[in-house]
Amino acid sequence: MMASGCFGHAAEYAHLFDLNRIGGIVTKTITHHPRAGNPYPRTAETPSGMLNAIGLTNPGLEGFVAEKLPALRALPTARVVSIAGTSDDEFAEMARRLNDLPGIDALELNVSSPNMKDGGMLFGCRERAAHSVTAAVKAVSRLPIIVKLSPNVTDIVAIAAAVEEGGADGIALINTLLGLAVDISSRRPVLGNITGGLSGPAIKPVALAMVWKVANRVSVPITGMGGITTAEDAVEFLIVGASAVQVGTATFVNPWAALEIVDGLVDYCKAHNIARLSDLVGSLETGPLA
Repeated sequence: MMASGCFGHAAEYAHLFDLNRIGGIVTKTITHHPRAGNPYPRTAETPSGMLNAIGLTNPGLEGFVAEKLPALRALPTARVVSIAGTSDDEFAEMARRLNDLPGIDALELNVSSPNMKDGGMLFGCRERAAHSVTAAVKAVSRLPIIVKLSPNVTDIVAIAAAVEEGGADGIALINTLLGLAVDISSRRPVLGNITGGLSGPAIKPVALAMVWKVANRVSVPITGMGGITTAEDAVEFLIVGASAVQVGTATFVNPWAALEIVDGLVDYCKAHNIARLSDLVGSLETGPLA
């Protein structure tokens, strides 16, 4: 799947390749009201990754429905709409509004953005809050609910267990790690927001560890992400317990990264006589070597 925030609302990329060949897309996160986002500069390159502090710039719920959804519903792949709110009620209100609109296959609850000061990680960093917002959305939504978790917590396993108990149909992890870059000439932060979210290959080992830990605790499907740029990266996430993966930052470097990963997964399975990708899921061997 294409990760939220890295693929627009997918129509922008539809002319580049056949979207039938990927499992789905996750839209840029939508909030109830339009958001202008954070001050510039909003991005910075880092060793093996990037920092971003976009701030969830978006046209708001009604703007999304009017301006983005018509093109989205025409796309030949699964369409997951990412939403973020400032309260349980706001999350639930957005989910209720999206219930009856064609062209939406699932919702991803963004409870983990490090760049949203009035929501985001406020929900994803505490078990009770994460459980509460998940339950509030499940109470009104007729769509499958995937909750996207933050790595910027003490115990991601406890948060994952809380959203599963709240009724989540799936869990996505990880969102970006909180990071900072400094301009040593001016002695000022590189980003206008001071801090931002770190993504890219640099965070893959962290993401793999967290997916593995969560997969050993919950029974709902996990979507893994964090630094996936090759088919080999994707295979690692499947082996540690993810049932699907999302590709994000790699797309900025190579817009066709996802297609290359799909082709690479086919090649890997042929080379290792694997009949189904699902045979890889959770197959990590951790016992002593024979």
